[in-house]
Amino acid sequence: MERHERGPLEYTALMGSDPEETLAEVRRRSPQLYETMIEGAFGGPLARSDLARRDRELATVATLAALGGAEPQLARHARAALRNGVSAAELRALAEHVSVYAGFPRALNALDAIDRALTEAGVPRPVEPRRVRLADHETVVARRGDSGPAVLLVHALGLDWRMWEPVMERLAVGRRVFAYDVRGHGAAAGSPRPFTMEDTAADLFGVLDALGLDRAHLVGLSYGGGIVQTAAVAHPERVASLALLATTDHPFDAFEGRARSGEEDGMAAQVVPSLTRWFTPAALAVNGEGVRYARERVLRGTPADWAAAWRSFKGVDVEGRLSGFTAPTLVLAGSEDASTTPEIMRGIADRIPGSRYQEMPGVPHMQTLERPETVAAALDAFLPADRQDGAR
Repeated sequence: MERHERGPLEYTALMGSDPEETLAEVRRRSPQLYETMIEGAFGGPLARSDLARRDRELATVATLAALGGAEPQLARHARAALRNGVSAAELRALAEHVSVYAGFPRALNALDAIDRALTEAGVPRPVEPRRVRLADHETVVARRGDSGPAVLLVHALGLDWRMWEPVMERLAVGRRVFAYDVRGHGAAAGSPRPFTMEDTAADLFGVLDALGLDRAHLVGLSYGGGIVQTAAVAHPERVASLALLATTDHPFDAFEGRARSGEEDGMAAQVVPSLTRWFTPAALAVNGEGVRYARERVLRGTPADWAAAWRSFKGVDVEGRLSGFTAPTLVLAGSEDASTTPEIMRGIADRIPGSRYQEMPGVPHMQTLERPETVAAALDAFLPADRQDGAR
């Protein structure tokens, strides 16, 4: 393919528009400059596959931000970055990164351009987590929603509260939705070790106390599901409802092996076994935002925190102990979950009389990171909400 053919195709792939329309004014003013841009740049180095289109757009935004004085172009490339799979969080982090190497004025100008591009794309502003002091450590709590029933989301092992971001905005309509970092994770990394599931349940109630909440609707995924079940056994009066996602009510033999592997082999060795349990092969091939986030969280964990969490999970002891639990309970399984299979999840539902079992087609273990729309719809239908239209 010749450069005069390749250039327009690459421009359209990167920028999402036809250069003959978008750059019509440039072409009228200077056909030579237009040709240099489209054939020379977009038909030349920008068309090469040595850098992925996503990576090229990240590099372009960073370069324009550091250069300064190119905010209109920066905004266009921020939009192009979103089109090519760069996440809003990555763009915002890039502006922060620029502040270190190119100074705050250029970083602030870049953030302004990025924010405008995100707003145009309908991306909500980020949550500002609040620091909370618990009995023996500090954590952070994120919140969306100003009124309605309180919902507390508890994340999976190895991740942090941000695994809930893809569903929080929808759930916050008519609700106050909170998510926090479990001890040994995220902002609570390095908290005292060892610890038990009872300790994590006490932390959950500490979060509720810090928020001034007597009761809340608890939602837990995987390790988080073990935590909310342990909390419901300890103090059922503080649990308005339970939603159990991709979890277990008894330990698996593999838990100790995962703890030892973290200690002996390091965190890089946990990436392949973890991500292949959590995601479908298709999601891993695409390497989207959820997969990239999960990979980075595992890599950035410490062996000590990882091992402590798995050993606490090894002590989960709630099987059959919620038989008298009367609050509404949803057991939400993914048909493609290779870790906590539908069979395991149906067993949990059978042991909680009155619970509702729901299986989501095509959904793997890490539900919110691969199929957030499906999970948000299921939780939205289950959780009560205060809405003007009278809907739940």
